[in-house]
Amino acid sequence: MSLFIASLNSGSNGNCYYVGNEHEAVLVDAGISCRETEKRMLRLGLSMKKVRAIFVSHEHSDHINGIPVLSKKYQLPVYITPPTMRGGSLVIDGQLLNSFNPFETVTIGGLNITPFPKKHDASDPYSFTITSAGVTVGVFTDIGIACENLVNHFSRCHAAFLEANYDDDMLDKGGYPYHLKRRIRGGNGHLSNKQAVELFMAHRPPFMSHLLLSHLSKNNNDPQLVQQLFEACAGGVNITVASRYQETEVYYINGNHLPGIANKNGAVDLHPVQTSLF
Repeated sequence: MSLFIASLNSGSNGNCYYVGNEHEAVLVDAGISCRETEKRMLRLGLSMKKVRAIFVSHEHSDHINGIPVLSKKYQLPVYITPPTMRGGSLVIDGQLLNSFNPFETVTIGGLNITPFPKKHDASDPYSFTITSAGVTVGVFTDIGIACENLVNHFSRCHAAFLEANYDDDMLDKGGYPYHLKRRIRGGNGHLSNKQAVELFMAHRPPFMSHLLLSHLSKNNNDPQLVQQLFEACAGGVNITVASRYQETEVYYINGNHLPGIANKNGAVDLHPVQTSLF
């Protein structure tokens, strides 16, 4: 069994990541509206009927804005810790609320979702890995440093969404006030391009096939710069920069570092092969 992944949106204007197998899927965060989530899923040939739950990384608005409507409309369970729930002031039906504990795996059908703490300026922030039949995908954004938890989980991933938020020079020369620059590059802020590429080069496993660079700053980064930086050391890994304006393609992760039924870039050809799966 393989995993299918896509970024529906990635950036400070909203974050939402899809990970699923042939039978079920989860969303990690839902920071864009329910209507926009539906539109992007439809364009990708993905069905909301396969989505079984939403996992929440932390309470910042760009990660939670769409959750109340999406959860209510589709009766989706929301996995969120009590501090994050309080911090986000979310209104969710009680029967749909579920908590989780660090490093304790939540099983949803054939998906195993494992949360682990991360460094970020939120009340109780988490990253996640999602595993199905031996294939593992990580969702690693909004992280101040590449801590031991991140290194350990990144090194197990066949594919990952990895934050590359800012370029050091662009941040230094940009118009942000000093206190905001300090917050961004602090140990509880965001991961820079340099930090992300260092993590990738030092700890990517030999079986990693796809890396989706995520949560790029609109003002302090450049997608082309990030693409070139990582392609220079990709070593056969498919590099995609996730957009803050539109969804990525759906990528097929089969765990064999082979294209499988995907196209030459590792993106799924949904017509007609994958339509029945979603």
